[in-house]
Amino acid sequence: MHEIKASAGTDYPDLRTEIAGIAMKNPVTTASGTFSARESGAFYDISQLGAVITKGVSSVAWEGNPPPRIAEAYGGMLNAVGLQNPGVENLVENELEYLKRFDTRVIVNVAGRSVEEYCDAVEMLSDAPVDLLEINISCPNIKEGGIGFGTDPKMAGLVTRAVRKVSKRPFIIKLTPNVSDIADIARAVEAEGADAVSLINTMLGMRIDVHTGKPALRNIMGGLSGPAVKPVAVRMVYQVRRAVRIPIIGLGGIMTGEDAAEFIMAGADAISVGTAALIDPAAPVRIRDELAAFMLKNGYKSIKEIRDGFIG
Repeated sequence: MHEIKASAGTDYPDLRTEIAGIAMKNPVTTASGTFSARESGAFYDISQLGAVITKGVSSVAWEGNPPPRIAEAYGGMLNAVGLQNPGVENLVENELEYLKRFDTRVIVNVAGRSVEEYCDAVEMLSDAPVDLLEINISCPNIKEGGIGFGTDPKMAGLVTRAVRKVSKRPFIIKLTPNVSDIADIARAVEAEGADAVSLINTMLGMRIDVHTGKPALRNIMGGLSGPAVKPVAVRMVYQVRRAVRIPIIGLGGIMTGEDAAEFIMAGADAISVGTAALIDPAAPVRIRDELAAFMLKNGYKSIKEIRDGFIG
């Protein structure tokens, strides 16, 4: 198990950060869909993280897509899990109840296929032990022929405005990279009351098994994550930072502490670790330790100093 001292003297870097008024002991969070309190907690003490982000949850259980729904790719992986989840009530009774024993912030990722579904899930979480919500607007809007909420500024603004009316706590809008101008989407959700944004979600990709002549995924296309998407993710965080004033959680291919520092320099206030944790379950804590070591080596005393030190 990785260990790091809470304080190692006055020279130890200050890892604290804040998202939408919620203080975090360090900027490292888990990425939605790659974390489970019991399974992940078998490899490290969850309390060592700044926050955890749960797997996406909907107001009622979703079955997800048929298998095969995961495939390897150069520099990453494709998934078309389809947000399989047991529903809000199950999450509250099991995952959130278990997470109460840890000293870390809890962020719940919320999914929906209509504005009403998003709002239902948010309202069901009103009294749950949760610090923040992360609204996944990459879901297809079934009432509009399957168009993704996050691919159109008006649609993104619509769901943000609706959630703002019913949410009792601050919320993050998770942005999709599958758009022509992510800054436009970010500005739209900020204008409608989002407290923060997180980016990027997976990029749409596809693989074909040349030996069978069939798609590698039953769903044909899926979301690409891992190191292959990192340069795109860093670019988009950089663009969004210059478009909005609200906090940003950066993610997409973060494998090391230096990767985390790169996202912070681009403008992120915190980062999420996803695919790396599927390779090395303890990656979130390792990356936190590596970020602290990077700061010590390079003379950074705080997360703010890393962000302000970028001269691009």
